[in-house]
Formats: sequence, structure tokens, C-alpha cells
Amino acid sequence: MSFLKDSISIFKKSELSYVERYKESDGVYSFVFEKQNDLTWNAGQHGIFTIHHKKIKNAARPFSVASSPTEGVVRITTKMGDQPSDFKKALLELEKGMSIKMSGPVGSFYLKEKRPTLFIAGGIGITPFRAMIKQLEAEGVENGHQVRLLYLDSGQSFIYKDELDEIANNTSIDIAFLETRDDLYQEIDSFISSYNNNAAYFIAGSKSMVSSITNHLKSNTIQKQNIKKDAFMGY
Repeated sequence: MSFLKDSISIFKKSELSYVERYKESDGVYSFVFEKQNDLTWNAGQHGIFTIHHKKIKNAARPFSVASSPTEGVVRITTKMGDQPSDFKKALLELEKGMSIKMSGPVGSFYLKEKRPTLFIAGGIGITPFRAMIKQLEAEGVENGHQVRLLYLDSGQSFIYKDELDEIANNTSIDIAFLETRDDLYQEIDSFISSYNNNAAYFIAGSKSMVSSITNHLKSNTIQKQNIKKDAFMGY
């Protein structure tokens, strides 16, 4: 069913007017676009974004939408690196009044039910979780809906940290900023011991990280249907 929905929604195209960009940390930038009135998505989904203000190869790229629909904008956040791709160079060249196209939204990486939930983010994999947490903040987290975010960043950049800290202070969402894999797995095991298969587990980050954590969850008897994955290819 999810594949069918994606097959249909990928044909929905939206023209997004560029608003601004800002630096999140060294080599990480956010780009903000106006949201069309008829465009909506489930926080955590991604879109296929296409550059058309200049001719480049590989003009389309998938990005998680880092904003929730409640914010009224479409936001993407990406690492640039020392030698950015032609696509990312074109993003940096955007000026007010220019636009890009978004196809979608697509993907099943979003909350569907209110039960204990563990978000596990590695590096730039925090982007879909920012959207989900902003959505929860806007809707209000119900009593008894345990939501915990484990954010691993060995480089300690922790993009969105100030914003996430503020949300944690004003809601019941629990956030831990972690620097090592050992700390991460200890936190995961603690959550498993409390909730086991009564919880949902969401993982986003590099392909190797997502695979490793998925295997760890399964080895601790967490069932496949309780695990949602979003692997950032090429990260």
C-alpha cells in the first residue's frame, strides 16, 4: 500500500519559491522555500527536489523535508563538503524570486500511532526527526505518549541543538545528545528494556549506521514491523 501511495504521489509536483538559506554549522546549510497552499506532507517524509534555474546533470535529488506542515514552509538541510556537487552548488546560487520543483511527498517514515517511540538519529539523519518533533510540539504531546530522541554526532556539531533543547524544555519529549556508539547502544538497550515491542523504533542516518542499529534491535527481539528506517544514501 505504501509503495502504491508513493507511486501516485511522486507525480504531484509543486513549485517552491526560494526564501532564504542559513548556516547550521560548518558545512551544513538549511534552505527555506514558500509552501504552496495545496502542498502537505506527513512530518518525516521526503520529496524529490529538482533544480531548473540552470542546466546541470543529475538535476533531481531526494531530501527529507526538515519542517513540519504546521510551520508553513518547506525546509531542507544538507551537508556541502569541500567539493559540493553541481546540484548543491546550484542550491547555493539560489536568489530570492527563484524556485525549485518538488515531487511528492513520498515515504512511510512518519508517526502513525501514539505509542512509546524511540527516534535514533545519526548526523544529518536528524532532519526528518526535526520535522516530526516540530509536529508533535504543535499538536501537543499527549500524556503517556513517551517520545525519546537519541542524537548521535561524533563531531559534536548537533545541528538544531538550541531549537531541540527549547522543545525538550517545553514538552515531555526527551532528547539525548550522544558522542559515541557505545553511549548510543546503552540508551537503546535501556529503552528496549522498558518498552520492548510495545514501542516504535525510527532510525535515520548513514546506510551502515541504519543497518547496524536495525540488526541490534532485531537481535534484541524487536520485531521488523516495529522498526522504521531512513538510510541517507551517499552520506
